[in-house]
Amino acid sequence: MASTQVASATLLGVVVLVMSLAQVCMGSRKLATLVQPTPLKYHNGVVLQGDVPISILWYGKFTPTQKSIISDFLLSLTPQPYQKLSSPSVSQWWNTIDEFYLSKAGIKSPKKSQILLAGQVSDEICSLGKSLTRDQISELAAKAGTKNGGIALVLTAEDVTVEGFCMSRCGLHDSDRKAGSSYIWVGNPATQCPGQCAWPFHQPVYGPQTPPLVAPNGDVGIDGMVMNLASMMAGTVTNPFGDGFYQGPKEAPLEAATACPGVYAKGAYPGYPGDLLVDATTGASYNANGARGRKYVVPALFDPSTGSCSTLV
Repeated sequence: MASTQVASATLLGVVVLVMSLAQVCMGSRKLATLVQPTPLKYHNGVVLQGDVPISILWYGKFTPTQKSIISDFLLSLTPQPYQKLSSPSVSQWWNTIDEFYLSKAGIKSPKKSQILLAGQVSDEICSLGKSLTRDQISELAAKAGTKNGGIALVLTAEDVTVEGFCMSRCGLHDSDRKAGSSYIWVGNPATQCPGQCAWPFHQPVYGPQTPPLVAPNGDVGIDGMVMNLASMMAGTVTNPFGDGFYQGPKEAPLEAATACPGVYAKGAYPGYPGDLLVDATTGASYNANGARGRKYVVPALFDPSTGSCSTLV
């Protein structure tokens, strides 16, 4: 299993109390912990390279606009040749994962991870109910129809509760080594815990109560989901089965994005996400351009070669 959650922010080289979100457990974004960024190590295990098909299970009700915001983000990771994304872009952020964790890790003949949107399934009636356990997330992932070497993505609506959601995590990733597949779960925090899982687009539960930033797509819950999903995607590709890239104990590792909790741009410090770009028309904050003119906020990635958090802006 593998972990990811976004906290307030971190200062490099010192131990920082993460005010709102921090990653502790492999595949889950844990809250309120001590984080000390140190170089991640390669543990000679599997990473996801080449074509990585993504299958989505929408659990609960999502509007067409909400679905398109997330789908466009996934399509922005590996855009088609005819798609030209403005810099800084989501695809540049994704390519950084290959640069940091493949070409510099001594893996022979690395193949860039190409994200392919393979299929989508909706379960609007919430067939397993609106209060899910961790095991039921795994059950739903199987229904997504993931392929060998692919990722099943389980997204839960804002009125669906999940074991540990808000109390200890905003999302998680895990895997089925026998089947050779991985899965990610991310919940919509709009009504349950926006101060924890949608910061900085909502005031944090703890720490400095600075005004929230304007969400780039106008939906605090969905834009928060994108940030958490990005963090999970980075962890899943670089550490899908728990023996890839991570730092710390295997049971509670720090991964590519969770080693930099709360850092989104240069100048970040506890309670401040960094000097993000601001759209002159909408006033929304962002750090990456995506497909169809969309804008997003993606997390910083830990650079093992420098021992620092790398941002797009």
